[in-house]
Amino acid sequence: MFRTKSVVATSVAAFMAFAGSAALAQELPLKPLPDDSERYFWWYHQVQTDEVLANMQEVVGAPAVKMENIPENPVKIAVIYPSLDVSDFWLRSYLAMEARFEEMGLPIEATQFATNMGDNLLLSTYSEQVARADDFEYVIFGPSELQAQQEDIKLIMDSGKKVIVLNHDTPLQDWGDNQPMMYSTFSHLFGALNICNWVVENLGTEGTYAMNRGVPGGVDDQRSGGFKDCLAEKSNWKLAYEHFGQYQREGGFTGTQQILSGYPEVTYIHNANTAMAMGAISAIQAAGKQDAVKTSAWGGTGDEIEALRKGELVATPMRMSDDVGVALAEAIRADIEGRQNDIPLVFLGRITIVASDSGPDVVDEFEKEAFRYTGIGTLER
Repeated sequence: MFRTKSVVATSVAAFMAFAGSAALAQELPLKPLPDDSERYFWWYHQVQTDEVLANMQEVVGAPAVKMENIPENPVKIAVIYPSLDVSDFWLRSYLAMEARFEEMGLPIEATQFATNMGDNLLLSTYSEQVARADDFEYVIFGPSELQAQQEDIKLIMDSGKKVIVLNHDTPLQDWGDNQPMMYSTFSHLFGALNICNWVVENLGTEGTYAMNRGVPGGVDDQRSGGFKDCLAEKSNWKLAYEHFGQYQREGGFTGTQQILSGYPEVTYIHNANTAMAMGAISAIQAAGKQDAVKTSAWGGTGDEIEALRKGELVATPMRMSDDVGVALAEAIRADIEGRQNDIPLVFLGRITIVASDSGPDVVDEFEKEAFRYTGIGTLER
């Protein structure tokens, strides 16, 4: 039985006290690095073995195996995430998870708590609501920015529920051995290095560029900061301007307008997510600068693929999007079956560069693999 309920952005009663049990501790195989004190997080490779991650990636990439000992009652899951965002990554993760559960024969009852990107207050309200509830065994939490919402996640963990953090790969040092059950995402830094290498190899080793960054924090530090550091190391590209567009379409549009008017020497704009890239495309088209200014996106969502086909984007780090949702289902199954040692603390899906000049056949094949559960094209929402 697969049941889904949705909770959208509506006002909910403010904080109410609750009593919760402490989350069970786990012993991390921590590999210290000299600069650990300079970061609030650990890198994924510091806190897990490569073998566990590789094994889970193999399971995720293969068809589901039917479950033998199916629980009598559906597994109850709460999903708190900004699925109202322009990017369809969040919803695809959920739909891929749901499809994988069905494929393996494991019944679930899932309730979605949906917000817009960056709506931290509503995410906090939902966290309090879910922490107080008695009927959720697992909670999938997709924070806009992990550090800003770590207290919300800790609140849920302390209530005794098992938490999977969506779209982040940086275990917080503050939590020590008391980490969530899993983090499931793609490597933001790996994507940054990939698009950096693509720029150097395809747009040359010098020029002037600008950036539409997201929200200050760990994700943007990797997506935007990692890109900037890589480009400085490997080329003579000069950075003209950085605009924090808050991961919003309007932020990408406004930032690009400022870039085009204030820095006419800019020939390339890096965007840290889908929404800002869509805004940047609109601003470039409105200014008639399509031939003078190139722009890239992040993630390979449905909107980005269409923009690549039209030549509106030059490239994007494309995630094999459904990997993450499949990993959510496989991790919960492993936990139910008592195979906790098969769950990596950080699951990373596959990511590769797709460019507008890759050719339709290449784009089509990547798209089919990336959206093998959720379907090709932009999701209807």
